[in-house]
Amino acid sequence: MEASWPVVLLRTGIQLLAFPIYLLWYLGLWGPFCKKAFPPLMARLAVYYNEKMSNKKKELFSNLKDFAGSSGVLRLLEIGAGSGSNFEYYPAGCRLICNDNNGNFSKFLYKSLAQHRHLQLERHVVTPAEDLSEIPNSSVDVVVCTLVLCSVDSPEKVLKEVLRVLRPGGAFYFMEHVAGAPFSWSLFWQQIYDPVWQVLFDGCHLARETWKDLKKAGFSELKLWHTRAPLTWHPTQPHITGYAVK
Repeated sequence: MEASWPVVLLRTGIQLLAFPIYLLWYLGLWGPFCKKAFPPLMARLAVYYNEKMSNKKKELFSNLKDFAGSSGVLRLLEIGAGSGSNFEYYPAGCRLICNDNNGNFSKFLYKSLAQHRHLQLERHVVTPAEDLSEIPNSSVDVVVCTLVLCSVDSPEKVLKEVLRVLRPGGAFYFMEHVAGAPFSWSLFWQQIYDPVWQVLFDGCHLARETWKDLKKAGFSELKLWHTRAPLTWHPTQPHITGYAVK
């Protein structure tokens, strides 16, 4: 969607205010700093997010056990596991494969695992979600992805990898912030903040229409709901939640 002139004007003003950050990015200094600073920041923000979204997460993950394999053990891959903020919602005995493209999350991840002894870590894979080649085809029952598809380079490639690693009949669970409705105030402010937001928050896009990628991915069944997160005056309020079956 082409931006209106008020959006362009306000966006330019925000970018001018953020000029020092853009300068650091141009000099190659911002990226390494962001990779180190982002994990502790997100570990703190995850606590706040879970406080606001706990009921929605409990509802979303309430039927995870239904997708356990024939042995009764649920083998779960979490893409962009970060600090392990979803661990409390996983069923006892769950065998985890954790993925993240930022190795600086590791200490927060292992701290969370120590607090959730009902889970068993099988593997921790530090690699972009577009390349999960270390995980065999059709080897997991469930893939979970929350607040990740907003920042990957290619949602299409990530979803292709998700379908590859899921066993037939397995499920992909998602909870993502997305673009606001056309002509809404949410989308208006998202378009203004988006360029600077991507630099500040390690490539996070505010206005991705992720539901379109999910519909085109090739799942046999898709359960998807549009909702608004109870995050007052926040540009990530528009959300989608649900699960898709391979």
